Amino acid sequence: MRRSRNEMIAETRAKLLAAGRRAFGASGYAEASMDDFTGEAGLTRGALYHHFGDKKGLFAAVVAEIDSEMTARLCEISSMASTRWQGFVDENIGYVLMALEPELQRIMFRDGPAVLGDPSQWPNANGCIAAVAQSLEILKQEGVIVDIDPEAGARLINAASSSAAQWIANAENPDAIAKRAVESFRTFLEGLRANKSGPWASNESRLRVVA
Repeated sequence: MRRSRNEMIAETRAKLLAAGRRAFGASGYAEASMDDFTGEAGLTRGALYHHFGDKKGLFAAVVAEIDSEMTARLCEISSMASTRWQGFVDENIGYVLMALEPELQRIMFRDGPAVLGDPSQWPNANGCIAAVAQSLEILKQEGVIVDIDPEAGARLINAASSSAAQWIANAENPDAIAKRAVESFRTFLEGLRANKSGPWASNESRLRVVA
């Protein structure tokens, strides 16, 4: 069957995204060239300009695609926890540990801030902060955590997790730094709990860091 124009446009965009993601993940933003993207996808530079504007535009689209995948993974991690509090902790620790994955390490936590600027200003940032704030509000209403301004707390947690992930990604020994970062970040989060010896303290996170 003959494909529609919209299908052809979507296919071209998907090819460029996939080629860009491979190039950025393997070579990094600075070393990846537009010829890498277009040549692998069997397309022209004109197609790249049309869909993404330029190399930076393609990179931003790749970051958005990966960010969406990360969000889905973190939601799954949270859903597996035995309590809402444990899910909250696991989700935040899970984000930090993603900085150990080579593709995410390079694209999201090293090149991302260098090319696109402060992650707190990225298009998805407000959505992330709102989601964390909502979780904090629910946990506060349930009496699990202390009385804290949900948005302020969310912004502090978001800044801490982002900083920890970038620290890991740029370290000479990411595994060693991840262990230190996760232990300290867990302590930071535990400070929110209203009753540190209560029922929410029962299980340590299943997420582990290799020493």
